[in-house]
Amino acid sequence: MAFYEAFEGIYQGEKAVWLKAGRFEAALLPEIGGNLITFRDNETGSRFLHEPEPDEMDAFKANPGIYGIPVLFPPNRYEDGKFAWNGKTYQFPVNEASTGNHLHGYAHLSEWELIHFGSNERESYAEVSLKVTETHRMCEFLPFAFTITLRYGLSELGLSQQVLIRNEGSETMPCLLAFHTAVNAPFAPEGNAKDYRLKLTLGNRWELDGRMLPTGQFQKLTPEEEQMRGEGVYPFFAAMDNHYTAVPQNGRNRMELTDTKLGLTLVYDVGTSYKQWMIWNNFATEGFFCPEPQINLVNAPNVALPAEEIGLFGLEPGAIWEERARLYLK
Repeated sequence: MAFYEAFEGIYQGEKAVWLKAGRFEAALLPEIGGNLITFRDNETGSRFLHEPEPDEMDAFKANPGIYGIPVLFPPNRYEDGKFAWNGKTYQFPVNEASTGNHLHGYAHLSEWELIHFGSNERESYAEVSLKVTETHRMCEFLPFAFTITLRYGLSELGLSQQVLIRNEGSETMPCLLAFHTAVNAPFAPEGNAKDYRLKLTLGNRWELDGRMLPTGQFQKLTPEEEQMRGEGVYPFFAAMDNHYTAVPQNGRNRMELTDTKLGLTLVYDVGTSYKQWMIWNNFATEGFFCPEPQINLVNAPNVALPAEEIGLFGLEPGAIWEERARLYLK
């Protein structure tokens, strides 16, 4: 029977909540974006998430987007920083000079509150929340009051995630969210990226213009992308910063990463509310890549396509949206 434990500790000099569950351990950083920074298998030495090295901690704190599981709200790019919603246009600062867009919002850069942590006979767990009110930087640009709550649980079944967004204001707010999850390839200590195969429940590839914004058209999938949808493909076959529709297979929306030498597969099952995928592989550099489950199309409020098709929807006052995900081995 597995031993479960949750406790406050330190991760590379930062306050962390550590979760233990038999062979597995994970660490959550409430003060750095509510980022679940590590998920490890101590029996095999596998590290499934891209973690900062000790000399990368300053870079991580300045830009935590490519380590662990960063929370993006609103996710990805918005043209000229503009955000059209319910007859109004809100203005985010342009923070990506190369495209002239706003990128990724501020949830992953914010300090989150540790609500609760503990363990029982089934799992160890921790819960954090980000409360956005008029004093939060996000409210400068999106003047809505809401709370995002994240709960992580660790057990013999792997790492579970529950996310909940509640509108606590008086107006209908846009609900746009993604996770810039950074997965190691290889994840095994002696693994070779050439032995890894990636599968993703993708549908169509969105055409992106020179500013990395969707044109509203689709592009034909390459043979390697067809493999990614089917039997699996080497994750670094080409540089990817690609945007796809998500199409569940067998009732599930997921990524699978297989070490063919070990015969071990890491599954990232994200739930069917995520209608889009982004995938970024660090310019085809072996080591890690980011399969990003995303509710909405990039730049969705500014795209003239049906809202249901592009995952653009609102939460009425008092309304809640929630979804779950899980990382596990098979």
